[in-house]
Amino acid sequence: MPKVLVMYYTRTGNTQVMAQEISESMKQVSGIEVDLKPVVEVEPSELKNYDVLIMGAPTYYGSMPWECKKLIDDSVKYHGELVGKLGGAFTSSANIGGGNETTLLNIHHAWLIHGMVVLGMHQGDHYGPVGIKTPDERSLNCCRNYARRMAELACRLYSSH
Repeated sequence: MPKVLVMYYTRTGNTQVMAQEISESMKQVSGIEVDLKPVVEVEPSELKNYDVLIMGAPTYYGSMPWECKKLIDDSVKYHGELVGKLGGAFTSSANIGGGNETTLLNIHHAWLIHGMVVLGMHQGDHYGPVGIKTPDERSLNCCRNYARRMAELACRLYSSH
């Protein structure tokens, strides 16, 4: 059974709403085990215990906040031990052009450097779900679709675990 960690950082609660939507939507796919945690409660060593790592971050100045970057930086201790895991990202911001895609790509870059697999979406938010201010039905629907696709791919990749 694939194990998923949905981790997030939030100050306003918007990214947490998206994290909860992704977590709950993934749990609806049979054969998935999902943990939901704030980034500040995740130890870098825990990342090795999951098949899927999904990080949610608000967009600050076109990038993730330092709390998310710290976890990624600290994960260097396990470089080479996350190879082949599935990675994903989602973000929330104040504006449509507020750096959403650069935030998602920054998280993806870290996952790719770890040797992880990153899923793109052919419809909707291509790099991962994006919420503008309070997540609306459009962004929550993107969270649901993304969660379902990630869970289905995880089952195909890791069903022998």
